[in-house]
Amino acid sequence: MHINWQKTLLITLDVALATYLGFAFTKFNKPDEKGMLCTKVNINIEDEMTNGFLNAKEIKKRLEIKKLYPLEKPLNNVNARKIEETLKTSPFVKTAECYKTQDGLVDIYLTQRMPIVRIKSINNEDYYIDDHYQVMPNTNYTSDIIIATGNINKWFAQKYISLVSKTLMKNNLWRNQIEQINVLPDRGIELVPRVGNHIIYIGNLPESNIISKREQDVEDFINKKMDRLEKFYKYGLSQAGWNKYSYINIEFDNQIICTKHHNS
Repeated sequence: MHINWQKTLLITLDVALATYLGFAFTKFNKPDEKGMLCTKVNINIEDEMTNGFLNAKEIKKRLEIKKLYPLEKPLNNVNARKIEETLKTSPFVKTAECYKTQDGLVDIYLTQRMPIVRIKSINNEDYYIDDHYQVMPNTNYTSDIIIATGNINKWFAQKYISLVSKTLMKNNLWRNQIEQINVLPDRGIELVPRVGNHIIYIGNLPESNIISKREQDVEDFINKKMDRLEKFYKYGLSQAGWNKYSYINIEFDNQIICTKHHNS
């Protein structure tokens, strides 16, 4: 019987290499925890400075309440999966990952849900809508985003107001200038600026049951209205004065209707 020694040697080397890599991978991901203590905890939160809903102090407190904060605990008693599952129960956490390393370090990585508008409706509901158009509960933390008020139910907030705010927030000028969206009883939309003692009326939003069409239609509608408003700001208010008008109606494409302040 002829033995192919070259083929046998290659198979043996492959098996040895696979065994070594398996051992090395296991060793790296599951450090020798016997007798080792957690000497440091790193809590990393993506967009912590811009979002403001989560911070390391709050995460530490939450884990301490659940008796899961790992500092100075034996590594073999630190349950990384349970830490992840506990943090994921927060309505503000999108993802949570926890790792233990060879030198007694525990790393916790979090990503947050991103709010795009705060809803304070006429029926006293107070909540946020995130960038996936899902409801987030109210929180003690503040975030510099647009507030929407008036006649808003959760359906209209998720389907339409979120799209208005998201479109405004994409534009540097309007992200800084528009601070409030107000919904009238007939669902007409008013905008309240930070600069200028006036209210802007843009009319009713285009409606559609098709998600992609609705998103595109609302974005196009808002951009068209705000382009006209920007030109009016440049060539109208810059000359007449920012506080001359109390109400600026840009509902119609062929005209802008302005109401003066009583003392103007």
